[in-house]
Amino acid sequence: MKIKKLVALAAAAVLSFSLIGCSVEGEGSTSGSSAEAVGNGSVGFSVSTLNNPFFVTLSEGAKEKAKEADVELIVVDAGDDAAKQTSDIEDLISKNISVLIVNPVDSDAVAPAVEDAIAKGIKVISVDRAVNGVDVDCAIASDNVAGAKMATEYLVELVGEGAKVAELEGVSGASATIDRGAGFHEVADEKLDVVTKQTANFNRSEGMTVMENMLQSNSDIKGVFAHNDEMALGAVEAIGGKDIVVVGFDATDDALTAIKDGKMAATVAQKPDLMGQTAVETAVKLINGEGVEKTIPVEVELIKE
Repeated sequence: MKIKKLVALAAAAVLSFSLIGCSVEGEGSTSGSSAEAVGNGSVGFSVSTLNNPFFVTLSEGAKEKAKEADVELIVVDAGDDAAKQTSDIEDLISKNISVLIVNPVDSDAVAPAVEDAIAKGIKVISVDRAVNGVDVDCAIASDNVAGAKMATEYLVELVGEGAKVAELEGVSGASATIDRGAGFHEVADEKLDVVTKQTANFNRSEGMTVMENMLQSNSDIKGVFAHNDEMALGAVEAIGGKDIVVVGFDATDDALTAIKDGKMAATVAQKPDLMGQTAVETAVKLINGEGVEKTIPVEVELIKE
């Protein structure tokens, strides 16, 4: 009987210890992953495009932190081509990386390649844009919806309720496009008259061309919300001396200069260098088997004249 009692007590102790372990692992918003990453300790970074100052700064922040942490960082440029990004990620997987940092061109199209990385045991961090339908280890991004709402509310202040406005949309399918559009329409659909909207793919030259076409068919536009500063700056070129308010997103150096010169009204400031640094810091933690936050938000701020 004593032996049976001791066995029962031991079993109870093991069960209690198991329950405690489960409760600790599930606390907070950490990924709950304590296993060290596979691979050779290197980090792959797939960037949507380096033909945009915002993503150049994002990449530079990552490189700076990787050098400081003595971690090999392989940066590849998708050139805003979803198919190339898929190929880039498959190539990074073949290089035996431990962590993949991905800034998607298209949040849906990138998902299969990211799933391939996860299936190989590679840890994944999304930065600035989400990977739709995939449970990544950490998502680092600005609150694009909140930023767009702030920008649109300021646009309403400047042009007045009911004014006719245009929307320059980003790359179709990108989570930043979806979120910034949602934040814009949350305010604009109630307080403004959105007479036209069209994608200019986050590109300055396309922004100028699209804006020129918009003005030909809607000469009485009073304001423009662009999903990023590159398109906003293109719109400014197309608008010339016309009295049209332009608001952008990203707070690039050129946009800040345009605001100072009175050519743009406002932009939403993110911190791409900090996002890049945070992504690499998080990658190092994952390589070392440390738990990380599932989401790391980066605050945004409206910069105006």
